[in-house]
Amino acid sequence: MASRIKDRHRKSKSRAARKKASAKANRRSAGRKKALTPGMPQCGLCGGTENLTKTECCGQWICDDEDNYVLFSYAHNSCARNHRRYTLCGHHFEEGHAGHWKNCDECRKDTPTEMYVYYGTNEYNFDVLENPPQYEPTKCSRCGAVIPLANGGYSYSGKEGYLCFDCTAAKHPARYS
Repeated sequence: MASRIKDRHRKSKSRAARKKASAKANRRSAGRKKALTPGMPQCGLCGGTENLTKTECCGQWICDDEDNYVLFSYAHNSCARNHRRYTLCGHHFEEGHAGHWKNCDECRKDTPTEMYVYYGTNEYNFDVLENPPQYEPTKCSRCGAVIPLANGGYSYSGKEGYLCFDCTAAKHPARYS
């Protein structure tokens, strides 16, 4: 009888350990789908397994879905377009820079630091920039509000610099009424 109780206790302990390990693994892969079959190619961004292609820049499997994008919608519904347009990896390839994007001086010089960090660390990357540089947030040159450049909603003028949406609307009331 005592050995059965010990067995049950040992089994429940190992069950609890398995549950805990499984929960930890689920947290690590949150938001990413799992491949239906081990070894089956899948999109490195969304986990999709149909209509895949390899990226030209880094040779990773990705959804071949640029045709889903509606021109001027600014939607982020295409894995291929998002990686090509919103990552340093995609920029590096499109600009024809030599070497690896993570240590490319040209990419660093081409891009304002705030956007360099965004393009190197966002969810459209297969591999993110480690130790991104620190930067001061961009502020509206009129009111001083912080403008997250990656989110849009601002204007830029060579004379005035960056303006938040509210200051842009105040400057051009006929356009925003």
